Amino acid sequence: MDYIETLQAPTAQRLFRLHLGGGRDATVVDMTALCTNTDISTATSEFESPTQQLSEFIFDPAFPCVGAKSALKKQRMTFAEYSSIDEKSVVSDLCQRLQEFSEAYPEPGASPVSFVALFAGAFEDEFSFETALWKLLQAMHGHDRINFKWDSTVGGDPTRNDFSFSVAGRAFFVVGLHPAASRMSRRAPFPCLVFNFHNQFETLKASGKYQSMQTAVRMRDVQLQGSINPVLARFGEASEARQYSGRAVETSWQCPFHAMELEHV
Repeated sequence: MDYIETLQAPTAQRLFRLHLGGGRDATVVDMTALCTNTDISTATSEFESPTQQLSEFIFDPAFPCVGAKSALKKQRMTFAEYSSIDEKSVVSDLCQRLQEFSEAYPEPGASPVSFVALFAGAFEDEFSFETALWKLLQAMHGHDRINFKWDSTVGGDPTRNDFSFSVAGRAFFVVGLHPAASRMSRRAPFPCLVFNFHNQFETLKASGKYQSMQTAVRMRDVQLQGSINPVLARFGEASEARQYSGRAVETSWQCPFHAMELEHV
C-alpha cells in the first residue's frame, strides 16, 4: 500500500461536471468512464486528484446528501487516499488516522463532520464491494482491539439496532460509495468509505435537525433517481450495518462482521 496524502477539503472548483441530473443512462456512462481505468495512485491533471473529483461529486447540485455538502463547504471533511482497499498496511494506517480524527473532534457539535478514505481499483458489482468493505472493517477491528475497547455507548452485535462500528473507542456510522452502486447517490468516482461520528447523529436527532435533514435527503434522492433509497432507515430503528455497503440487502442477510473482546491494553 502506498499512502498518498491526507487533505482537508479544497475549495470547490468547477473543473468538470458529473451531471448527476443529466439522465440515468448518461450518469452510468459518465461515472463508469471516469473510474474504471483510473488508478487513484496515479491520478493526473487530466482528471485532477481523487479528492478533487470526489469533492466535485458532492458539490454537484443533484447530489442529495445535504450533510456531506455542509461538511465539505465548511472544510470539516478530511480525506485520505490509498492505493488499494485490500492492502494490509491500510488497516493500521486508517485506524491511526481515525484515532487522530476522533481526537481532533472530541465534541463535533451539530455541524456535520466526516472522514473519507478513498481507494484505487474498481468493483464488478455491489456484492464484491460489500465483501471488501466488511473484510476491511473486520481487519481494522482485529487491529484496533489490541489497544481499545468497543465504544460503550453502542453495541458490537451487527444484528442489533444499537450496533455501530468502533475504532479507538469511538463509534462511527460507515457509508460505502463506489462506481458500481445501484443508487446514484452512492455512485462516487472511486470506492470510498465515509466515517461519521455516531454520537453526532444522536446530537442531531436530539435537536430535531436529523429529521429535517433526512427529509431533505429523501426528497432530493427522489428527484435524482425517481424513488426513495430503500437502504435508508431512520437512525436507531434498524441495525445500521444493513446500510453500510449501500446494497439493498435481503431480509435474511447476515452481516459477516464479528466483534471480539479486547486483546490487550
